[in-house]
Amino acid sequence: LASTAITCFTRGLDLRKGTEDVLCPANCPLWQFYVFGDGVYASLSSVCGAAIHSGVITNTGGAVRVQTLPGQENYPAVNANGIQSQVLSRWASSFSVTAGAKDTALEAVGRSVSTARPSTGKRPKKTVDKKAGNKDCKADIAFLIDGSYNIGQRRFNLQKNFVGKVAVMLGIGTEGPHVGVVQASEHPKIEFYLKNFTAAKEVLFAIKELGFRGGNSNTGKALKYTAQKFFSLDNGARKGIPKIIVVFLDGWPSDDLEEAGIVAREFGVNVFIVSVAKPTTEELGMVQDIGFVDKAVCRTNGFFSYQMPTWFGTTKYVKPLVQKLCSHEQMLCSKTCYNSVNIAFLIDGSSSVGESNFRLVLEFVGNVAKAFEISDIGSKVAAVQFTYDQRTEFGFSDHLSKDAALSAVRSIRYMSGGTATGDAISFTTRNVFGPVRDGPNKNFLVVLTDGQSYDDVRGPAAAAQKAGITIFSVGVAWAPLDDLKDMASEPRESHTFFTREFTGLEQMVPDIIRGICRDFLESKQ
Repeated sequence: LASTAITCFTRGLDLRKGTEDVLCPANCPLWQFYVFGDGVYASLSSVCGAAIHSGVITNTGGAVRVQTLPGQENYPAVNANGIQSQVLSRWASSFSVTAGAKDTALEAVGRSVSTARPSTGKRPKKTVDKKAGNKDCKADIAFLIDGSYNIGQRRFNLQKNFVGKVAVMLGIGTEGPHVGVVQASEHPKIEFYLKNFTAAKEVLFAIKELGFRGGNSNTGKALKYTAQKFFSLDNGARKGIPKIIVVFLDGWPSDDLEEAGIVAREFGVNVFIVSVAKPTTEELGMVQDIGFVDKAVCRTNGFFSYQMPTWFGTTKYVKPLVQKLCSHEQMLCSKTCYNSVNIAFLIDGSSSVGESNFRLVLEFVGNVAKAFEISDIGSKVAAVQFTYDQRTEFGFSDHLSKDAALSAVRSIRYMSGGTATGDAISFTTRNVFGPVRDGPNKNFLVVLTDGQSYDDVRGPAAAAQKAGITIFSVGVAWAPLDDLKDMASEPRESHTFFTREFTGLEQMVPDIIRGICRDFLESKQ
């Protein structure tokens, strides 16, 4: 058997044969080795690191025989021969190392690892599963690591070590969790995005390569930046999968976290804070805001905050954190007013409106709709136009993208006729909201009218509200205030809007959007 020359960082899983003779180089940096286990090593481990750890070779290198073994439930951490191996709770395959054949060791130093082929028909199957990752843990996660002078180079490396272990245990894969890293320092830096790596080994290597930046921690600034910039579809965020930021904080933040926490919640991001070495009683005087954790986390129910006393001996904290990050149903901040509402617009098409004002009404509808994340799994919009009759322009399931919905709004044709607002509310409750009544989204109706209704509005509006629909009434020109208040949900003052001119509608757009978001949040408390 000729030996294959490998590098310091070749892992068991890079080798393809059941038994393989390899040649380790001399002078590998011991502190850089990732080794999991003792005697039997997780295939994620460095082969040469495992060989030195088990005493088969020294740091002068040499020949090693690697034997592939099945995966184990538990790989212990043991310090041996200058290498501290690490705990891993479960891995798909393992290997053991023994002394290799001396005489053939130098024959084929040039042979590359990639020429080795799988020897059994079974092995490639496992790699397919590993590629997919842990399908039970669907999450897009940004690790926001502390790169400030506060933590310092040494603890920064321990932090990287911990993040690496968490990343490995999560079970990263194409159909499992995806992760990226942002470093908080004077200015936040996105080190890598969700889309850059979909295998644990690649992520582990990328984490290892991170350089320490220094400066103030400015965690608030970094958290806000990450919430706003990191999770775009272009950067690899996936639709309908919880967005999570895990903030690592050594000591306390150098800036305010409150605004960043609000922004993150608005963007539908679940923020966890992992605080290490909390401020001592003497240090508390230096902390701007003692309640900084509660200001930033998704909810103050205890689930989103996590404490470790120091960066040393953190292995036992890996699994509980991973379990939290994989608890899909606990991610209470994934649903936001922007991605979890149905909004129907009930549009007055009576003769008094006129063609040019009708265009201004449609512009208003489009501008409100534009603020929401309209998709098959997100928010939905619908429109009904009414005179004495009603016409469903489009229902909630007709347009499942923002562009399609906005284009449908623009192509609504003006009807012209009388005004029967009460009938129109009953029609919309039954025909537009009926099909989505038991759906997950919260229901809103925005009624736009410019005059007195010929029928009763109070009864139909009360019935709609009883069916779980929140009503905002928007009146223009001759719409009587009593009618508007009778239709609006409680508290009526904040659900009733009026403008003399159709041109005044534009200024109301932000108030309507804010009102919908306020009602949405209150319904979730």
